[in-house]
Amino acid sequence: MKSAFRNAYFFTVSLSRSLNPNTNPNLNLSPIFHKLPLLSTTTTYLSLPLLISRHRKAPGRSFSTTLTMSGGADSPSPSLDKQFEELRSKLEESGRLREKIRAVVLEIESTTRLLHSGLLLVHQSRPVPEVLEKAKARIGVLKGLYNRLAEIILECPGQYYRYHGDWRSETQIVVSLLTLMHWLETGNLLMHTEAQEKLGLNSLEFGLDIEDYLIGVCFMSNEMPRYVVNQVTAGDYDCPRKVLKFMTDLHAAFRMLNLRNDFLRKKFDGMKYDLRRVEEVYYDVKIRGLTATGDSNGNQGVVEGES
Repeated sequence: MKSAFRNAYFFTVSLSRSLNPNTNPNLNLSPIFHKLPLLSTTTTYLSLPLLISRHRKAPGRSFSTTLTMSGGADSPSPSLDKQFEELRSKLEESGRLREKIRAVVLEIESTTRLLHSGLLLVHQSRPVPEVLEKAKARIGVLKGLYNRLAEIILECPGQYYRYHGDWRSETQIVVSLLTLMHWLETGNLLMHTEAQEKLGLNSLEFGLDIEDYLIGVCFMSNEMPRYVVNQVTAGDYDCPRKVLKFMTDLHAAFRMLNLRNDFLRKKFDGMKYDLRRVEEVYYDVKIRGLTATGDSNGNQGVVEGES
């Protein structure tokens, strides 16, 4: 028991001096060392973990160890470097492509704002041919921009829907303006294929997404209640009947679609309220006797509640 205590004491003192060089050098422990027997290997190995643990907990002291591991750290695998180099190259190429797309989309957005501002004049009872003439001049610009966008996308075949979100919202607004112009001119809905032709798109390579077209049509329906009110104010009492017939047919056609609970579904639900506002204007006009008698098509637009 005394031998074990002496061995532990000897190791503690020697380790403390090696770990803490600030120990008092005038302290002479040689008489004690001569009276203590040599440390055994077993005692050293058993005491080392405990002493290291106590030293690490002691405040104001530093402890460092140097571990020599056999084999050392291996260099990264060549196959791993090759893979991440390829990934880096693809990401940089994708970033450059997105910058080119974004530059064209910004021009589309700017042209669309000008087109929209011109079409808003129709709510001020301006002559429709005059409004359409100025608006049609912008369609050629949009067609050229979409051709440039198609050329960029064709540089990476099969990646249309990867970058589709970069111009999706702008395209939906463009479609809404085109359908409004077409209705003002013809009284009918602009078909999907006709919208593609106006923008110079090819369904096989760079086409007009179906959901973008449908959402654009829903956006167009939002303009109808305001248009009807302004036309009635200007004295066109037959306008509500025409718009109500168009909106009723359009709403019935949308009900044929099995829509998911997404953005398109929400926009279609909003069309119901647009139709109801047009109905209210028509009924007010008819009750006041401002419409032609014998109209059998004007009261077909009642919207029933949907589940």
